[in-house]
Amino acid sequence: MEQFEVTILGCGSALPTSRHNGTSQIVNIRGKYFMIDCAEGTQLNLRKSHVNITRINTILLSHLHGDHCLGLAGYVSTLGLLGRTAPLHIYGPKDIESVFKPMISYFSPHLEFEVVYHELDTSQNTLIYEDRSLTIHTIPLTHRVPCCGYLFKEKPGLPHIRVDALERYGIPYSQINNIKNGMDFTTSDGKTISNEELTTPPDAPRSYAFCSDTSFKPDIIPIIRESTLLYHEATYGEDKKDLAQKYAHSTAKEAGIIAREANVGKLVIGHYSQRYEDETVLLRESLKEFPNTELANEGKTFFVGQ
Repeated sequence: MEQFEVTILGCGSALPTSRHNGTSQIVNIRGKYFMIDCAEGTQLNLRKSHVNITRINTILLSHLHGDHCLGLAGYVSTLGLLGRTAPLHIYGPKDIESVFKPMISYFSPHLEFEVVYHELDTSQNTLIYEDRSLTIHTIPLTHRVPCCGYLFKEKPGLPHIRVDALERYGIPYSQINNIKNGMDFTTSDGKTISNEELTTPPDAPRSYAFCSDTSFKPDIIPIIRESTLLYHEATYGEDKKDLAQKYAHSTAKEAGIIAREANVGKLVIGHYSQRYEDETVLLRESLKEFPNTELANEGKTFFVGQ
């Protein structure tokens, strides 16, 4: 199975603490690296996680609150010092260019690469990225400022060739791609072997949904339905539901409800308030609604589909 993994670089909310940094993640799909959010401290945790800092070509910002983006200018500066020449694409809500372009120009005036800004309508579920194996759509979220999540989806793959069939029928390697694309095979004595006999079904496409920051928002359920892995903010427990409503965040219980109703494969909760010294209270609340829940933590990698 091809690589598809999510590495947590930060999963705290608002204030950096001795235990958690602000939000940032790396999504690695088949060797393509995407960064989601870039809080203070992101670069340090990148190095601790042994992620190659120069291989990230795309940064996806959920919103313009400091605990999700104040590490960006420093990160771009580091790329300049490392001699990067390839373009860097930054996606995010309206105003990302007016906010970050002057800052980056001031601190890094001699970059040898282009920073390309893509401003998004966070109120829409929109396709923003596509290549031959992957799509990324925005997920409209409800927060105190324009905010969106991101849905990474593999495209359906090709069938697998049966090794025993290659040997049995003497199929040359030059024909493998043709067979994967649906063709039958004709042997040297004129016998036609059906494609169904030569292949097994492809792996089911996997998907990853990132949803932070947001108040309880059931209308995202059709968008993220049956995602293989869901990261959903769980800033507060039910004991502080009033704060969740005041600041447009979700509780751990609400994250579990979203996961259950969307029938996802696994839920990871994060974006913890510094008020909680022990996040297991949040885990317990989410587990009551959705049994396959885990806590995010800095340096932890989740393998999508495992």
